[in-house]
Amino acid sequence: MRHTSLLGTALAVAGASLAQQPAGPAASATTGFTVPALWEYSAPLITPETRATDPSRAQKDPTVVFHAGRWHVFMTVKLPGRSVIEYCSFATWEDADKAPRTLLNLSDSKYFCAPQVLYFRPHKLWYLIYQLGTPTPRKMMWVAYSTTANLAEPASWTPARPMLDGGEKDPRTVGGLDYWILCDTARAYLFYTSLDGKLWRLWAPLAEFPNGFGHCEVALQARIFEASHTYRLKGQDRYLTLIEENGQRFYKAYLADRLDGPWTPLADTPECPFAGWRNIRPAPGVTPWTDNVSHGELLREGTDETLTIDPANLRFLFQGMLESEKAGKGYGDFPWRVGLLTPAKAAP
Repeated sequence: MRHTSLLGTALAVAGASLAQQPAGPAASATTGFTVPALWEYSAPLITPETRATDPSRAQKDPTVVFHAGRWHVFMTVKLPGRSVIEYCSFATWEDADKAPRTLLNLSDSKYFCAPQVLYFRPHKLWYLIYQLGTPTPRKMMWVAYSTTANLAEPASWTPARPMLDGGEKDPRTVGGLDYWILCDTARAYLFYTSLDGKLWRLWAPLAEFPNGFGHCEVALQARIFEASHTYRLKGQDRYLTLIEENGQRFYKAYLADRLDGPWTPLADTPECPFAGWRNIRPAPGVTPWTDNVSHGELLREGTDETLTIDPANLRFLFQGMLESEKAGKGYGDFPWRVGLLTPAKAAP
């Protein structure tokens, strides 16, 4: 999926930017993947909507696909007393903040969020995977899902159902958060993080998805926090995992040769991140508005369950804000907004 002209237009909204000396790119002759030495961020593209009913104070955790000539974004929205999923769709990024918003009616729970959207080809259905807070015997959130045959109709999503329900037969060792699905030719994999530096992995036979998950194990233990996202690299038998670090938020990167294999650090320090304050700057003409790179998603080559990305065409949709805006606020009151990172072009 290449839509460089749309993205370039969104980022070329204005003039000159602040200079910054980035860390060098993380790569080696054997990885076949290079982390951009420097990213440029757009102006905020999706911001909290001013409205009398259900006013939003933050737009978070975006997941996105390009389908039928339009971008489709699902995200967490922080409302008075609850956190739920909001949807919008638009043809160009310039129109993103003006696009109509719809709160998805998926559950009576006051907490269902951190969505992931994908098209599961064997079922010919769109899947929305998310975390849902509800009383469970083992005090774990549901790994919830909804489906639709019509991505563009937000009222068509089925009510929340549990992929994993937090019950006695739930194979998870810990409940964790930020659930993420992708598939190879034989299995569906579920990745998620717990707040003790662990990335967890389960899998199911592809024919049994969205059921059949088991074999819960630690896939990676490191100084990591939340919001893990895993992708297949186009043209390579290799996978990329991005994981957010706590504090002033930034993203780390890890590579693996297979989804059930070990993960090797690629860019996993504040000085040499995948994306963080050390290697981002405003795009020309954009007023600085973020030095945090938090819960985001790479724009994919397609829409299906393989979650394939093109290493030559990286774009990263993320939630951001200035570190100074956190002062005196609890996490739930942080004013997150959604923007887009694009690799900075080398000077001629």
